[in-house]
Amino acid sequence: MSRSLGERLGAVDEKLLAPIARGYRRIVGGRRRPHSLTVAACLVAGAVLAVAVWQADRAAPASDMSVGQVVKVGVEPNASIPEYAESSRAELDKLAAEGAPEAYALVTFSEYLAPDRLTPILTGVAVSAVYVRVPTPGVQTEIVRIPVTKVPVDVVTGMEQIADRKNREATEYAAKLSASPTDRTPGGSPKRLPGSDLVAVYESGQRVATAERDAYAKHCACAYAAVVRATPAALEPLSHRPDVRVVDVAPEIRRLDRAVFWPPLPEQRTIATPPGDSRS
Repeated sequence: MSRSLGERLGAVDEKLLAPIARGYRRIVGGRRRPHSLTVAACLVAGAVLAVAVWQADRAAPASDMSVGQVVKVGVEPNASIPEYAESSRAELDKLAAEGAPEAYALVTFSEYLAPDRLTPILTGVAVSAVYVRVPTPGVQTEIVRIPVTKVPVDVVTGMEQIADRKNREATEYAAKLSASPTDRTPGGSPKRLPGSDLVAVYESGQRVATAERDAYAKHCACAYAAVVRATPAALEPLSHRPDVRVVDVAPEIRRLDRAVFWPPLPEQRTIATPPGDSRS
């Protein structure tokens, strides 16, 4: 006999609402992360519930209740970096004292480092990624996440791959410049014609891409953060190593593909702002 709507809703309540409540307590029970995490979890819970009501009397595999939940680790834009460092230090001390299990953590550096300088800092922990950018004053160079398992070899390989990509970008910008309409006078510089405002964008893009290509090809001092995994007890001594700025433990991360990392830039000491923003 077909079950009534009330019976189906009761089954949904029993199967879904209890896990959702447990997930919510896990999200809000630890160190505070951006509110978007909680909002995302609630929206996803509602969506899953609606679909479940429609399919309550169908046999189907259990849904992954973590879909859509994104954990943000690091400093939000325009947030205080000193406050972030202080709260991260307190959280690490707490978890280390409790003997907490392995967790992911965002390690940020006090300056931009070359690949070989990462080895003594990150020894003893599993490394998942390294964040790099070419530190050019006043220029918003690209932030790149390099997947890493071995330091420094994977960082070097990643930089060489970035250099190849930047070389292609510079070549593409040069081709666009050649195709742009200009008014050349004998012995003079090209002048932009009406409708060719993109020339300035192409010129800037070519300059930046060329500078990035040259820097990465030389395995530049461009690394400023890493994502690692270790016990808080192992991360505690790492936090005191030279060139380490902050160790932000994030035990709420279950999957790296559902985590967003915002490491503060070494040159910024007060407020987190985009690269090249003069307010830093």
